[in-house]
Amino acid sequence: MQMTSYDTIIIGGGVMGCATAYYLLKFDPKLNIAILEMDPTYERASTPLSDGNTRIQFNLKENIQMSQYGLDVLKTFADDMAVDGEKPDPAFRQQGNLFVLDESSRDESHEGMLLQRSLGCEVEWLTPEGVQKYFPLYNLKGCVAGTFGPHDGTMSPMAILDGYKKKSIALGAEYIQAEVIEVLREGNQVVGVKLSSGETLNSNIVMNAAGAWAAIIAQTVGVDLPVVPTKRQVTIVETNYRGDGVLPALFLPSGLYVIHEGEGLFMVGKSFPDDHIGTDDFIWERKTFEERIWHELVEYIPEFDRLKILRGWAGLYEVNTLDGNAILGEWTQLKGFYLANGFSGHGFQQCHAVGRYIAELMLGKTPSLDLSIFSPQRILENKPVFESKRKII
Repeated sequence: MQMTSYDTIIIGGGVMGCATAYYLLKFDPKLNIAILEMDPTYERASTPLSDGNTRIQFNLKENIQMSQYGLDVLKTFADDMAVDGEKPDPAFRQQGNLFVLDESSRDESHEGMLLQRSLGCEVEWLTPEGVQKYFPLYNLKGCVAGTFGPHDGTMSPMAILDGYKKKSIALGAEYIQAEVIEVLREGNQVVGVKLSSGETLNSNIVMNAAGAWAAIIAQTVGVDLPVVPTKRQVTIVETNYRGDGVLPALFLPSGLYVIHEGEGLFMVGKSFPDDHIGTDDFIWERKTFEERIWHELVEYIPEFDRLKILRGWAGLYEVNTLDGNAILGEWTQLKGFYLANGFSGHGFQQCHAVGRYIAELMLGKTPSLDLSIFSPQRILENKPVFESKRKII
């Protein structure tokens, strides 16, 4: 390491940390930035284990705006992140996201669609027949309507992470393999971090971008975050479907989702209330699909009564137990301690806007997007901001 004092120390070299470093250096190339990542292989990091989906179909204005900005960034991402002539390939496939609505979700989703359209988003309101036109395999069980976002889609999370990582390093960020065991403070001011090696790095600005480990990091400096690491898993199956093109990603009211990968391959996942909490379990369990998901899947898509389970993986959501939305900004009781935590499964798509926003706050700039609704102050005041009136994402 060339120095032990930095303008900013970022804990976590995932997509949030690297995007923030990129924007900091884009705004001020002279900054000394340290990105601390405990595992550069990212074997257990949430970014590469994400399903890589992005959508503008949210009910909160700020969530919609973050996704809109992300779509703008993706248009020129490869060129903007080029380093020495090498360009990352996000592999962004805009097959669209199709949300199935039941009676309990129809009215709120219609309000959300009107908000999305008022912000300039292209979203279709569908009859059940329109839903089936987009996804002919679905038998319309429980469907009263649907919404379709044609610009939504999936991409390679690792390509996005690599793009921000390599570009921020090229701009001057120091990327360090290190495990932070403590955030250091003097009174109400952060002053740096202590590493597992025993070394201390100094800075008056420290960002917690530790993902599923965020609450553990925050606790070292006396900050209690309502963020728990929660195991989620997805399964890749092969079916007999061989229709033309790629079907939209299908999201059902129960939380079950089906993402077509092309040909007969589909990615299937669902969250459960009893999903394991902790950072100690990354084992994909075939029986979870067989015993808890397959039966429901066949109820909606009868053609999937015969399929081949190819593989799967498990990763961690950083679930904000207060309201399921991001915690963004400076912890008001500890100067210089910035948070980008608690995304609850929709963080990857927000990395572009979050990175820019946190960088702007750190540098005292007027934010391009007002995301103060997600301020950490709401944690202290116990004032949740729900994406849905039904209190689910």
